[in-house]
Parts: sequence; structure tokens; C-alpha cells
Amino acid sequence: MISEKKTDLWWTPQLSAPVAAAAAVRLALLIYALVRMGTNALIRDDTSSYLEPAHNMLLHGSFLDRTGLPDLYRTPGYPLFLTLANSAGPGVTALIQVILSAFSVVLVWRLAGSVFNDDRTALVAAWIFAFEPLSVTYSVILLAETLFLTLFLLSLERLVEFLRGHSLRVLAVSGLWLAAATFVRPVTYYMTIVLALGLLVALARVPGLRWKAPAVLLLTVLPWLVAWQIRNKVETGFGGFSAVAIHDLYFWEAAEVTADAEHKTVEQVKHEFGSASEDEYVAAHPEQAGWNLAERLKFRQSEAARILKAHRGIFVRKQLKGSMIVAFSPGSADLLMLLHLPVDQGAYNRTANESPLQAAFQLVRAYPLQGAVMAASEIFLLGLYLLAAVGILRGGAPKSYMWLMVGVSLYFVLVITGGAVAVARYRLPVMSLVCVLAAAGALRVMQYFKKDHGKLAVA
Repeated sequence: MISEKKTDLWWTPQLSAPVAAAAAVRLALLIYALVRMGTNALIRDDTSSYLEPAHNMLLHGSFLDRTGLPDLYRTPGYPLFLTLANSAGPGVTALIQVILSAFSVVLVWRLAGSVFNDDRTALVAAWIFAFEPLSVTYSVILLAETLFLTLFLLSLERLVEFLRGHSLRVLAVSGLWLAAATFVRPVTYYMTIVLALGLLVALARVPGLRWKAPAVLLLTVLPWLVAWQIRNKVETGFGGFSAVAIHDLYFWEAAEVTADAEHKTVEQVKHEFGSASEDEYVAAHPEQAGWNLAERLKFRQSEAARILKAHRGIFVRKQLKGSMIVAFSPGSADLLMLLHLPVDQGAYNRTANESPLQAAFQLVRAYPLQGAVMAASEIFLLGLYLLAAVGILRGGAPKSYMWLMVGVSLYFVLVITGGAVAVARYRLPVMSLVCVLAAAGALRVMQYFKKDHGKLAVA
């Protein structure tokens, strides 16, 4: 068992092998992609939306979009990272992300050790996460996932340590890391409130912490978020933290629901909404020609809410479908691109109205090697889920830790990343927790078979 003193360690010689393996597989993927396709292999459609404000920070010292206006869609965390790293080139930036991803293996080890208080579970979790496909893939792609995961794991590991030792200083550090993660990806914007409520319930019978703990968490996170919202309000009139949520709600969620209700294609509705650009949007809504961006965002938010409220049934169904995509899609498309194993997008489009099983068979028949990669990723994922279920039921961790792990996972999959914008890469934070739980499950399964084998030997 891990002693209280041992949990303070950030390294053990046993970690050398999984961390080295993690770095090696990620570095090999990066080198292969660069040799085969150059730095373009590391770029995705969303990358430019981070690079533009990063470029303007270098040139003008201000967080501006491509039109020269204050950027409301991206928060400064990842663009600031790109500002510091990308001056040396995309390849170096990806290399730094590989290092961060390898460091995340250490964080998974620490998290597992804190949750289960067992050094074997911690080491197995590190080994599993070293080869987790989403973590490997997005460590070399210039998107915010890897940096966000590192900061999020730093926060969560400190939070579990607070639950173990009840140190408010540790909780304050957790809050600061959570604030930093939120500036990289606003997906954790509401998590602070959820965690504060969870602490209120978990510590209801601890008089000295019942109110102090939630207050400390809120006071170490919210002021930073409010400061950014004040910046947005002063410079543009928009008082929200990030406009990307409104953009997705209107041009994706509401558009998909409208398409279903009116029997149109999603692309057709998105064109009617004016999703391509502000010029197209104004052409679709000429009455807003004289409005500023803050006024247009307010309209989009209220209009999206009206559409979703009018079609609650469709919205819930689409949200659940998106959650299933996040939870169960193998997420191999970007890995296949890095491996220079493209799949014709038409193959996906032709199977869009078929069942997932039919679509899988069609793709495997047309692309055997690509299908093998996808199948391997899916089998790995489902295996981890089964082991994680065993870890939850038989792992032996305190209930408060289990509620935290499961609750955070459900927050990402069901509440935040479902619907029309659902993609597998949004599952990455969840996979770090699944690896922790699966490690405990794997050891319990091994113990069961050893025990059963011993009985057979005696017989």
C-alpha cells in the first residue's frame, strides 16, 4: 500500500518504463507523420482559430481575431501556449506536447495512487495510459487537448489529495489548476460549481470544512474567469466567458434540431442560418446589419434556446446520440491521417444512414488496414470500459473518490460534449480516468483468476 509519505513523491524508478514507452510511441508517431507529410499533418481545421490570436499576440501584443477585433471565440490559454512554442515551428510545438503527454502518464500514476492507495494499481494505470490511443494521437496534433488534459489532471490529482488530507492549501492549488485548464478549454467552465456542490455534500459532516472547502474552490477559480468576462464586456459588450459555446449552440445544435424537424439537411439549415462567415450571417439576417457582434451573439443565444425548447424531444435524442458518439466512437480518423492511411470521406457519408455495425462492415470491406486500426481501437476502448466497471464495483476506493471519478466522466460525456458537435477527441479527459479505474479492475480480475487457478491446482 502507498503510505502517506509516498504519495508526496512525483517519481519512482518503476515509472521510468511506462513514461519512456509513452514518449517513444508518441515521438515515433510524430516523426513518421513529419517524414511522410510534413508539418501539415499536425494541422487541423480548428488549429487556425488558435494560431490567429496567437500570431496577433506576437505582432500586436493583443488577443485579436483575424479581423483585428478582440477575439471572443477562443480563450487565451492555448493561443498563449502557441505564442511561446510555435515561434520555433509546428514540429517543436508538437514535441513539447509529446513531453506534456508523457508527463500526463506521471499524473495518471499519482491520481491512481491517491484514489486506490495502492502502488500496483498506480503503475498499471500508468502503463495503460501510456498506450491510450486518443492520448497518443492528440499529443502530436496542434489542438488544445493535450495541454488541457495536463492542467485538468493536475487539478484533479490535487482535489483527490484534498479529500484524503483535508488541506485547504491543496484545494486552493487544485482550483488554480482548474482555472488554468478552463482558459485552455472552456468546457470546465461549469465544473467549478458542480465540484463545489459535491464538496458541500461530501463534507456535510465535517464542520470545519463544510463551508470552507466549497468557498476556497470558488474563490480560487471564479475571480480569474470573471476577470476575462470583464475584459470581454469592456472591449466588445459581450459579457460571457467564450462565444464558442453560443456559436456551437446556434450553428450546430439548433441547426441540427431544425433540420430534423423540417426534414432538411444540416448543411442546408446551417447555410440558412449563415454559419460560414459574418458576411453570410448578415446576408441571412439583414435586419442585423447594424448590430455589433455582442448583439448578434445575444440573438443567437436566445434564438437557439427558443428552437431547442420548441423541439425538446429531438434535442434530447440528438444530445444522447452525440454522447454515445463521444463515449463509444473509436476516434481513429486523426490517427489514420497521421499514419497516412486516408479513408475517403464519401465512405463515411454513404453509411451515414446505416446502423453503426453496417457502417463498420462497409468500411472494413473497403479499407481492410484502416478497418483493422479502427477495430483495434474499439476493442481497446470496450475492454477498458469493462475493466473500469470492475474497478468501480470492486476496486475498494472510498466512495467519495468513486463519485468524483464517475461524476466528472459523466459531466464530460453527457452534459458538455454531446449533440451535433460530438467527436471522439472530447473523450480524452474521460479516458485518463477510465485508465485509472481500469487498472484497479485489471488487478481484481487477475486476483480472481489466480485464486480460481489455485483452487483447481489444490483439487
